[in-house]
Amino acid sequence: MGKKFTYTAIITVLLIGGIIGYNYYQKIFGKAITKETVLFVYSTDSLVNIKDKIAEYSKHPSTFLLVAAKKNFSKPKSGRYILKEGMSNNDLVNMLRIGNQTALNVSFNNQDTLEKFAGRIAEQLEIDSLSILNSFTDAKFLSENKLTPKSVLQICIPNSYQIYWNVSADGFRDKLLLEYNRFWNSSRLEKAKALKMSKEEVITLASIVQKETAKNSERPIVAGLYLNRLKYGWPLQADPTIIYSIREQKGQDFAVKRVLTADLEINSPYNTYKNIGLPPTLISMPDISSIDAVLNATKHKYMYMCASIDKIGYHTFAKTLTQHNNNAAKYHIWLNKQGVNR
Repeated sequence: MGKKFTYTAIITVLLIGGIIGYNYYQKIFGKAITKETVLFVYSTDSLVNIKDKIAEYSKHPSTFLLVAAKKNFSKPKSGRYILKEGMSNNDLVNMLRIGNQTALNVSFNNQDTLEKFAGRIAEQLEIDSLSILNSFTDAKFLSENKLTPKSVLQICIPNSYQIYWNVSADGFRDKLLLEYNRFWNSSRLEKAKALKMSKEEVITLASIVQKETAKNSERPIVAGLYLNRLKYGWPLQADPTIIYSIREQKGQDFAVKRVLTADLEINSPYNTYKNIGLPPTLISMPDISSIDAVLNATKHKYMYMCASIDKIGYHTFAKTLTQHNNNAAKYHIWLNKQGVNR
């Protein structure tokens, strides 16, 4: 009886130990994450913060801290991490130790100012808008790349970029500069050369085309018109540059629904009614279609354009001033009927 009891006790202890050991093993190496999710780890996050963040998606969130302690892991690397369903706490700790994060697609469209651009990016990455602004306007960076606080926006080609969420402001800026240089491949540079324009001049003209029409099909025509004016030494007389000049003086949020005759006298180097040639820099961030519209501009003899009242959103083009004045008169009458003053 004594031996039988001893054997039973030993077996019971082994079973209990086995169960405890198995449960312990499962908490460390077993499936912990219940569904795929994205974990954002900020540079200020502690392990306790991470435990709280994964609590909703983990069977054993507290064991995460135990595994981290066993591995002498105390400071997670910031980043954007994809947690796969079935991942163990051991897998999670290893991922955070080596910083095995996943890049994300950072995208932006046409932004009028560097400030608006910085705000758009700050919504998608860990860095704040002020850090982005300081990086893009860094004196050394601007000098090395022959840029100014106003022209630096030209290196931002609207697109989608694979970037790590915790990238530094300088790292993000340098990534865009690299992509900008790649964008200007030999084909585009040759086309710019054929137009006798630098890439900066192409982008400046593209920014006007961008603001002049939202219709991709019209952009090569508009670009061709402005190239005609540049060729013959005519002022561009582009209303978007007047709007830019007004906002330079009255603030970027100042609403301009209609350019008035008095506005054409505004004293600004960006006033293309008073000044011959291109303005000093781009007036907004042009997208790829506008840049390529300049590089592949339609060849025609149009010298004038006016917003169409028959096809809203498009323009009516003219070769002579008489034709243009007729078109402009119809447009102004239409504006007055709509009650559009400023």
